[in-house]
Amino acid sequence: MNVGHISPLDPDWFRRAAEHQARLTMPTGALGRLLELGQQLCAIQETLKPVAEPATVVVMAADHGIAEEGVSAYPQEVTGQMLLNFARGGAAINVLARGAGAQVLTVDLGVKQPPALDTAGLLRYPIAAGTANFLHGPAMSFAQAEQAIAVGRRLVTDELTPRGVQVVALGEMGIGNTTSASALTALLTGQLVAAVTGRGTGLDDAGWRHKVAVIERALARHFPQRAASVAPLAALSAVGGFEIAGLVGVALEAAARRMVVVLDGFISSVAGLLAVRLEPALRGYCVAAHCSVEAGHRTVLAALDLKPLLDLGLRLGEGSGAALALPLLRGAADIMREMATFESAGVRDREPG
Repeated sequence: MNVGHISPLDPDWFRRAAEHQARLTMPTGALGRLLELGQQLCAIQETLKPVAEPATVVVMAADHGIAEEGVSAYPQEVTGQMLLNFARGGAAINVLARGAGAQVLTVDLGVKQPPALDTAGLLRYPIAAGTANFLHGPAMSFAQAEQAIAVGRRLVTDELTPRGVQVVALGEMGIGNTTSASALTALLTGQLVAAVTGRGTGLDDAGWRHKVAVIERALARHFPQRAASVAPLAALSAVGGFEIAGLVGVALEAAARRMVVVLDGFISSVAGLLAVRLEPALRGYCVAAHCSVEAGHRTVLAALDLKPLLDLGLRLGEGSGAALALPLLRGAADIMREMATFESAGVRDREPG
């Protein structure tokens, strides 16, 4: 699969950014993680005057055949209902994105019961009416996985690049997608299924045990002799989701165009891990917005070697945590562009020695 070229970040830009920060009117390192973000932005955009606007949250939605196994507390028709809610601007992500000054782009990659009417703000690129039930066979073919990735890439090219978007946040919706994400995490990291499977939409203890058992049976079927980890496209086609594959494409194309990629919660971080396994240079363009309460999220962030900016006990998805992190990115960029140096402000620097 041709994933396109992503340029590794140049260490010299980190050095130049750090040298500039050392001249700003504050004690050394006083803004902590904001300074790290500022350096990353400078390296991505190759300038000492980075920007973090415009920003767009891409919410990809699709249904999962594995939902037939009773692994979610919500019925599958909720995916289509929430898709309409996103398009009308009534979901949590819409509220949080508006507060952050970001656009929300909602995309149907394969919702089983999509809204009947065309709605402004909703793009439709369905691969199929949801994935197949991966307990009984592959969730999708390799061709469908590549098609969904290609849709994600095309969205960046056609929708985001013409508007000069600098920051892309990854959001998702799909009943059953924490089951898919847990299965993918186990395959990509070699961890036990129980260690990376959470309660998703709110399963009780019996529901969680059933969810774990379903994933274990599915992985034994698809990869009876699996090693410590599995190739990303093989994992994606076996147990993935169309919306997860679409987000892989968004991340790959955004980084190739030197955009910042903000990972939201568990599912979008799994998409980020898949994309990094396909193109390791992508990792330098990624920002982990937060750490959710989903069991596998910390495992995925550790595999990516990313530190989350926030830890608020979130487990909604949709890109909600990523939207909350956008003002931090904007603040980091503003500090680089607007804060006075000791020399320009006429403020005495600290004593040498």
